[in-house]
Amino acid sequence: MRRNPLSLALLAALATAPVHAQSTPQEEGAETKVLDSIIVTGTRVADRTAAESLAPIDILTVEALTATGTPELATALARALPSLNFPRPAINDGTDAVRPAQLRGLSPDHVLVLVNGKRYHSGSLVNVNGSQGRSSSPVDLNTIPMSAIERVEVLRDGASAQYGSDAIAGVINIVLKGSRSGGSLNARHGQYSAGDGAISQFGADAGFAIGEDGFIHFSAQVGDQEQTNRARPFIGTPSPTTPPLGVVVQRQGDPAVEFGSFTYNGEVAFSDTFSIYSTGIYTERDSLSNGFFRPAGDARNIPSIYPNGFLPQINNVSTDKHLGVGVRGTMANGTSVDVSYTYGSNELTFDILNTLNRSLGPTSPTEFYAGLLSVEQDVFNVDLSNQLDWGMAYPVTLSYGLEWRQDAFRQGPGEPLSYALGTFANLPGSQVFPGFKPSDGGNFDRQNVSLYAGLEGDVTEQLSLGVAARYEDYSDFGTTSNWKLSSRYAFSETVALRATVSTGFRAPSLQQQFFQSTATNFIGGVPFDIVTFRVTNPAAIALGAEPLRPEESTNISLGLVLQPADGLYVTIDAYQIEVDDRITLSENLTSTAVRNFLNANGFPGVGGGRYFTNAIDTTTRGVDVVGTYAWQLENSQLDLTLGYNYNKTEIDRIAANPAALNAIDPTALRFGRVELGRFEVGSPRDKFQLGGVYNVGNWSLAANATRYGEFTVLFGNNPADTSRDQTYGAEWTLDLSGTYKLGSWAFTLGADNVLDSYPDEVLFANSTSGQLPYSGSSPFGFNGAYLYANAKYSW
Repeated sequence: MRRNPLSLALLAALATAPVHAQSTPQEEGAETKVLDSIIVTGTRVADRTAAESLAPIDILTVEALTATGTPELATALARALPSLNFPRPAINDGTDAVRPAQLRGLSPDHVLVLVNGKRYHSGSLVNVNGSQGRSSSPVDLNTIPMSAIERVEVLRDGASAQYGSDAIAGVINIVLKGSRSGGSLNARHGQYSAGDGAISQFGADAGFAIGEDGFIHFSAQVGDQEQTNRARPFIGTPSPTTPPLGVVVQRQGDPAVEFGSFTYNGEVAFSDTFSIYSTGIYTERDSLSNGFFRPAGDARNIPSIYPNGFLPQINNVSTDKHLGVGVRGTMANGTSVDVSYTYGSNELTFDILNTLNRSLGPTSPTEFYAGLLSVEQDVFNVDLSNQLDWGMAYPVTLSYGLEWRQDAFRQGPGEPLSYALGTFANLPGSQVFPGFKPSDGGNFDRQNVSLYAGLEGDVTEQLSLGVAARYEDYSDFGTTSNWKLSSRYAFSETVALRATVSTGFRAPSLQQQFFQSTATNFIGGVPFDIVTFRVTNPAAIALGAEPLRPEESTNISLGLVLQPADGLYVTIDAYQIEVDDRITLSENLTSTAVRNFLNANGFPGVGGGRYFTNAIDTTTRGVDVVGTYAWQLENSQLDLTLGYNYNKTEIDRIAANPAALNAIDPTALRFGRVELGRFEVGSPRDKFQLGGVYNVGNWSLAANATRYGEFTVLFGNNPADTSRDQTYGAEWTLDLSGTYKLGSWAFTLGADNVLDSYPDEVLFANSTSGQLPYSGSSPFGFNGAYLYANAKYSW
């Protein structure tokens, strides 16, 4: 274990990549500008600012995001937001390439993601292995290029009554650049201090005027990321079925990735009061990760093909498309109208490399196409609003509208040899990831229609109130209704109290309902080929699977807003989020009785099964504290930010085993302590950030100190044996950067995790004989210090 304690004196001087724009000493304070920014998330009032918001909201400018030192949007958000957790799992199949992020400790798919206020599509991958976010099928935030972003608005509050499904923990709205002129060119290169993981990235954006007021803004980004590896040699007694001594044959770290994106955002008026707008995003990422090493004498190897054993690799190509087009304006009677259509899709392909199909014998191929997953989303919106003069301090905004949405999910089979069962062994399919069978494949879709309405306004100079309601009708599970009440009372210009209470829901994704596959999982160090069944599969029904129901939530928040001095802004927001019927993936059912049942019913050679179920109810309680201070000095400025999040989730109910499962195995455990631990203690209980940016002359100096609280990984479902449970201690990281501006150029040198902090090493008994020393649940990864240089030209 390596620790880097920081003294209080150092903390007092630290600066973070803050949630505000950097500014020169001659400009108005960055925090002041952000607080006065008009927000478009969580409200339909046209002139609501961040400081006046009825619910907690963060605004992160592109300067704040790029100052975090990472080219990934999700990593940048995790470094800027205390309430966001983004671990870096390894050896988790497709999850290595499409990593999930958590807001307020809830599921990754409890966050709704918007682009320019329109719903963005989810990823096609459903996380089924042992990572945080297991069971979820969230949006892949890293598909949206940093070069295209103007700012990100993060609403930390339930908003299903305003936006529909998924907005239980909050809403992330990504606002794209939309200037009529100017642009930038950017080049970045960095590498970890361990000598691997080099990242090169190039970006460009430019805006062009169309007519008197119209614009179109283009952005492009390409890059390459090399693999990292923190695995170690095998420690133990050598044998034909163990890895060789003194040689690193396993890999534990980030995947290799090649990525490219193109984005446009434009709008042009076609009358005095109406305009047409459109947004497009295309992203492709080619990722290479790996599974577990197969030793030379392993029963899954063929020595004539791999005399020294083999490390199978998974090559995922993820392609995302987003297209939005709409018309908006104001009618003669003053009604604001926005009519839009949005299309989104993700396709994820699986190619398995450096592997074999053991059942095919010595002539087995070593590469297989294992199939694909894809999702498509079509959304049609009609949004309207009116200003109503009811004799109050200001007009009241009435908003109303409708939405039609269609979701589609496709699972395409792999090539026949990727799932074939030959005559040489009862081990079908390509090792590490057998291809999807035709029986796994299929096309699935659903539609839903929703109606919504809301009122919001300033009742008096001090009191603001809001109410919203939404009705939805889904073709697969039926109807749901949700509501929200919001309020803010300003006792003075420096003190305000805000509160919200709302209900929410999340519809079961098509991926959770219909995904099916077989993959190798290590349970207690022993490999099992586990089948993930769709809930309609007869084998799953025999094991107790039932149709999935929507998750339902109740969200309560209470916040204090303080502006006690010029340039100082502090918010303290407490929250409680109850979620009933949470959708989770069952435990791996691997008992002898279950295995015998599956082997006798069309699944030869598999070691167990699992399926999605509405298994638990949870309550999450926590508090967010955010403080910013703009300190204007004589010839310079220091912008300071402090952030803290405390978050605790408790499981209130665990569904009993269904009678069908008990009939096969009365001792089966459908939801055990390992999964319970992932919900309750698997992510840090708290997170603290302190920092700011110091601007003087042509220099901008930034630093960011973050303390990640402890987390725990439980091992095994026997409550009498906790010997291999492990709690990982709190850790500090420190990020530093310096930028020098020379005319239109800006040159940056930086170091993330400059003190080379690592999480605690895992217990030897859990480390696969010493080969895998770190936990994939670490909130800041386990790659060590990262050094980078950046050059940017702006015009």
